[in-house]
Amino acid sequence: MQSATDPLAQLTEIRAIMERSSRFISLSGLSGVGAGVVALAGAGLGHLFLLQWFPSSEYGTMGYLRLLQSTEAERMLVLPYLLGFALGMIAVALVVATFFTVRRARRAGLPVWSALGRRLALSLAIPLIAGGLFCLALYVRGAVSLVVPGLLTFYGLALLNGSKYTLDEIRWLGLTEIVLGLVAVLLPGFGLAFFALGFGFGHILYGLLMYNRYERKQA
Repeated sequence: MQSATDPLAQLTEIRAIMERSSRFISLSGLSGVGAGVVALAGAGLGHLFLLQWFPSSEYGTMGYLRLLQSTEAERMLVLPYLLGFALGMIAVALVVATFFTVRRARRAGLPVWSALGRRLALSLAIPLIAGGLFCLALYVRGAVSLVVPGLLTFYGLALLNGSKYTLDEIRWLGLTEIVLGLVAVLLPGFGLAFFALGFGFGHILYGLLMYNRYERKQA
């Protein structure tokens, strides 16, 4: 009985070692949930902010819809507030994601800032920075309705680019974000709704699935 079970146990251990050496597996599902909650809160606060900044127009539109019709002077006036709001939301989401990822890595006895972690961060950062600058240029040029679709699409491409260094499920989240970004192009008036759907509910659903699949038994 011992000789029959030892080879299977050895193969399982070898597979686990190879996976740890080739993939960053410390990502926590709770990181996705936390980032999704931050995105939903950000979408809600952003909606309230735009309602205060653009209360109404002669056509009865207000808030985000009014931003789509804004003049260049109005866009540039509100731009510093929107940038500060976005950077603050990104910072909070990163803090939450880092906290849960570090916690999981310590529980599993795995390094966080390893060579794999650095490669994953770099593969995510390049499309995200390029996409952020591109969407900023869209906003300045007046193509406000394309900003949210651009953010979703570039974020999905970043996840696809980084999926080769971590869990395979990241690839499906990336494809989902890309599809939402392309659909959002066709429905420009629902930009905030797609933002909440992709960055909010998408992250929460992904995080819960990952937590139940990889972390619940360990917890």
